[in-house]
Amino acid sequence: MPTGQESENALVRRARRGDVAAFGKLVEQYQDALFNGIYRMVSRREDAEDLAQETFVRAFKAMAGFKGRSSFYTWLYSIAVNLVISHRRKSATAAGRANPVSLDHLGEENGRPLDLDGQAERPDEIAQRHEHHRRVHEAIARLAPDHRAVVVLRDIEGFDCQTVAELLGCPVGTVKSRLHRARLALREQLKDLLA
Repeated sequence: MPTGQESENALVRRARRGDVAAFGKLVEQYQDALFNGIYRMVSRREDAEDLAQETFVRAFKAMAGFKGRSSFYTWLYSIAVNLVISHRRKSATAAGRANPVSLDHLGEENGRPLDLDGQAERPDEIAQRHEHHRRVHEAIARLAPDHRAVVVLRDIEGFDCQTVAELLGCPVGTVKSRLHRARLALREQLKDLLA
């Protein structure tokens, strides 16, 4: 994927040699997508910011070891997923429960303000859409961390099952099983919305 004059591969080669400016361009290219993915998994903006920053720090330190067996973004995302899993375990242990759901996202979709394409929505339609969005977000937040990770990676981020398996370090069959169970749990929690 070209970034201005340089391809991603050229930037990765330079970053592997310790070129901070090249790594900075990679950060610029992927910081929003990475933050959004992490935010969907942890539901707290402050935690997502910290984890995204830590992901880039760890990636920079490990750049020399990046072999290019996957895309740079997949490799970067695998670092983020491992950090999120560790963070959620620590948070659950410290708080005795999962992180609370943040409602900062209301009025946004995929981290961007909603685009209504010039179609005027009635206030009750907007309120209903926001309520549905909030309920879905809360339902995902209530999933077990392993189930939540596969839902975010597969259904929200759009990674295929093979890539999700690589990111989580588990077999594809495990990903499919977790995804099936997670979707059943979501369907049960949201059955009144689906009716």
